[in-house]
Amino acid sequence: MTISLRHARVRYGPLEALHGVTLAAPGPGLTVLLGRNGSGRTTALRALAGTVPLSGGAVVWDGADVSRMPAYERARRGLCLVPERQAVFASLTVRENLDLTAREHEVALEAYPQLGPLLGRRAGTLSGGEQRMLALARALLARARVVLVDEPAQGMSPAVAARTYELLAGLDACVVVAEQRLPPGLQGRPGVLVYELRRGAVVFSGEAAELERRREAGRTRRGPGAAPRRGPGPRG
Repeated sequence: MTISLRHARVRYGPLEALHGVTLAAPGPGLTVLLGRNGSGRTTALRALAGTVPLSGGAVVWDGADVSRMPAYERARRGLCLVPERQAVFASLTVRENLDLTAREHEVALEAYPQLGPLLGRRAGTLSGGEQRMLALARALLARARVVLVDEPAQGMSPAVAARTYELLAGLDACVVVAEQRLPPGLQGRPGVLVYELRRGAVVFSGEAAELERRREAGRTRRGPGAAPRRGPGPRG
């Protein structure tokens, strides 16, 4: 089970956001798309989901080219996207949000027991971290084959964030997350695949442990008194 981009290009009007990106997310397993704002990590996630069209290249899912398959059909076939914003139905209660995915909520409430007392609350009144828990709880209930999440732990406490990554890593699915920084719980963790993007191109691919070794080697070469090296700033 694998979903991948092959030489993918995405344009927003005159601007090209992805410049021939190739990456593959095998499953079951966790793949992290790493990069600052403007790096292309969110666009890559949306390209996999089909919510933005490719101007070149392909999306391949289990050996089949699905580049022209609409997003709703990818969802029907088992792909779940949790965007960074507007990931829940704000006017519905927590219970109603969960009901849209499954009538039985045990899996969701075991994952995030904090949602139990909030079942009658409208989702739009929840804090940012609570809304992320609800969105991810719905993804867990969906039992999807591919789970794509933009900044899963945004607004969560460190303990809940760590729990979230344990849950995602344990899914029987291709799990792809987009993050600005590698979460502490994944640093050095074996089997976690990382693609670092910068200005719409992949600048590193490998396991999380390898990325950490490279960064540590770079810090050692620069010396303890050296100023930190600055990468290119965000665009747009």
